[in-house]
Amino acid sequence: MNNLTETHKETDDSIKELTNAQRFALALKRNSVKYIFGQSNPQTIMLACADLGIEQIGFRQENAGSYMAQAYAMCSGSVPVVAAQNGPAATLLVPGLAECLKASHPVVALVDDVPISEEEKNSFQDLDHIKLFSGVAKWVKKIPLEARIEDYVDMAFTAAASGRPGPAVLLCPKDLTFDTKKNPVRTERKASLGNYPLDRTTADSERIEEAAKLLVNAERPFIYAGGGVISSRATDVLRQIQEECSIPVATTTMGKGSVDEEHALTMGPIGYYMGKGGATKYLKPMVQTADVILLVGNRTNQNGTDSWSLFSKDASIIHIDIDPMEVGRNYESLRLVGDAKLTLTALKNALLRNSLDKRTKARPSIEETIEKARVAHIEEAKTIQNTDVSPIKVERFLAELEKQLSDDHIIVADASFSSIWLANYIKAKGNRKFIFPRGLAGLGWGLPLAMGAKVAQPDRKVFCLAGDGGFAHVWSELETCKRHGIEVVVAVINNEVLAYQKLAELARWGRNTSACDLTAVDHSKVAEACGVKGIRVDSSEKIAGALKEAFETKGSVVLDLISDPTSIPPLPFMSVLQNV
Repeated sequence: MNNLTETHKETDDSIKELTNAQRFALALKRNSVKYIFGQSNPQTIMLACADLGIEQIGFRQENAGSYMAQAYAMCSGSVPVVAAQNGPAATLLVPGLAECLKASHPVVALVDDVPISEEEKNSFQDLDHIKLFSGVAKWVKKIPLEARIEDYVDMAFTAAASGRPGPAVLLCPKDLTFDTKKNPVRTERKASLGNYPLDRTTADSERIEEAAKLLVNAERPFIYAGGGVISSRATDVLRQIQEECSIPVATTTMGKGSVDEEHALTMGPIGYYMGKGGATKYLKPMVQTADVILLVGNRTNQNGTDSWSLFSKDASIIHIDIDPMEVGRNYESLRLVGDAKLTLTALKNALLRNSLDKRTKARPSIEETIEKARVAHIEEAKTIQNTDVSPIKVERFLAELEKQLSDDHIIVADASFSSIWLANYIKAKGNRKFIFPRGLAGLGWGLPLAMGAKVAQPDRKVFCLAGDGGFAHVWSELETCKRHGIEVVVAVINNEVLAYQKLAELARWGRNTSACDLTAVDHSKVAEACGVKGIRVDSSEKIAGALKEAFETKGSVVLDLISDPTSIPPLPFMSVLQNV
C-alpha cells in the first residue's frame, strides 16, 4: 500500500498548473533552447521564456534574425529558434529559411498566427502561412489545440534535426498563446531533441567495402568534402582517412575547414574560382584527371563543379550523403546513403582492412604536386598582395588579415566576392571555423551570421568580410550588437559598386546596368552612429594598425576599407577584364 501511495505522489508531482505559453517555454527549454532570435512575438511565449532564463536576441529585422539563427546552429550544434509575428514579419523569414533549406542547416521558426476562430475573415495581418513557407521548409504545421503543444514543439525539433537538417515552421494561433488561464499539465517528458544530427544512419556495408576497393586500387583518387562533413561533425574521421590512407582531399566553399590546409595532402577549395590568383589554380589538372572521386556531404552544385565540367567523364564517383536525392543527382555514383561521420568511420575501417601499398607509394608524388601548386600560387599572388597602391587591393588587405587572424578565429563571409576572397586567400588551419552563405548565396548574410556565431561561441573572436552592397542590407544590426554586447569585427569592402554584378556584366556584355554603381558611404560613421567603433582604412599603410586595433577593441568594430573597384577575384570568365 505504501508503494502505491509513493507512486501516486510521484505522478502528482509531475502535474503542474501552467498557461499555454508556459508549456511552450518548458518544451523549448527541454529541447536545449538558450536563446530565441526574435522581436517580442509571439508575446506570451517570449515572456514565459524570459521567466525560464531563455534570452531573446532582439534583431532589427526578421531576415537578419534568421541569418543569426543559421550561424548559431553552425557554431553550436544545437537547433536554434527564430520567431516572428504573423503577416509581413513572417514573410521576412523566407530568405533565411530558404538558405537553411538549401544548405542543410536546422532551425525552428515560431510564427504567430491569427486565432483559429478568425481564419478567413480578413483578420489583421492574416496570411496563409502554410503556403508561404511550404517551399522553404521541411515541415510546416499549425498547433490545432492546447493539448498538443508539447507534441508539436517536439515534432518541429525532430523535423529540423533529423535526416537532412533544415527549417521547421510551427504556427502558433493567438487564441492558444494569449489564453492565460492555467490548466493541469503533465511535465514528465525528458527527451531533448535540440541537437543535431539527431539520428545517425550508416550506408550499406557491402557498398562501403566496394568503395574501399575502388579507392585503394585507383590510380589518381581524391576526396571532395562538402559542408555536410562539417554539419555531421565528421572532420576528425575525414582527417584520419587523409593521413592514414594517404588520400588527398579538396573541399567545396562550405566544406572549407574540414581538413587543415597546411596538411601535405590538402588540395584546398576547388570549383568555379580556379582562375588567375586562385588558391588551387595549379591543381586543376589533378582534379580533371582523377579516376576515382569520393564526394562527401557534397551537393555537386554549379559553382562547386564549375558548371559540372570539372571532373573527367571517365571518373568513377562514390557519393556519401544523408539525402538519397543528392546522391547521384549530377553524377552516376556508387551510392552510400547515410550520415557522413558514421559512414566515413565505416569506410576508414574498410580501407584499413585492405592493402594501402598503392596509396602509400603514390603519396610522395602527390605531396610534391600539391606543394608545387602552392608555391606557384604564392608566386602568382605575391605582387598584388604586396602592393601599396590606392585604393586598396583586396588581396593586399587579405594578406595582412591572414597574419593577424588567430588559429581559433571564426571567419565569416557575406555572399558574392567576399566568399570567393576568403575561400582563396585565408587558410583553414588550426581550429579556425569558416561560415559561408552558399545555399542560395544571397547578399546581406555576413554581419548577422557573424553575430549568430558570436552568440553561440562567446569566447572566440569573430571576423566578417562583406561588400558595401551586402552590408547595406543589414547595417541596422550594428545597434543590435551594441544593445546585446555582441562583439564582432566587420571589414566592409567599400568600393562604391556592386562588384560581382558589374564585372560579370562587363565580362559578358561589354557594358553594365546603371544600378551597379553606388554613391559614397562612410561606414565608419554609420558604425559610430550605432554606438560601435568605426575605423576608416584608406591606404595600405593603415591596414596592419587598423586590424590590430580592431581585434584588441572591446565591442564591435567596423573597418571601412576603401577598396579598388577593379579587384578581380579568380573567376575564369572574368579574365577578359584583367587588362581593361
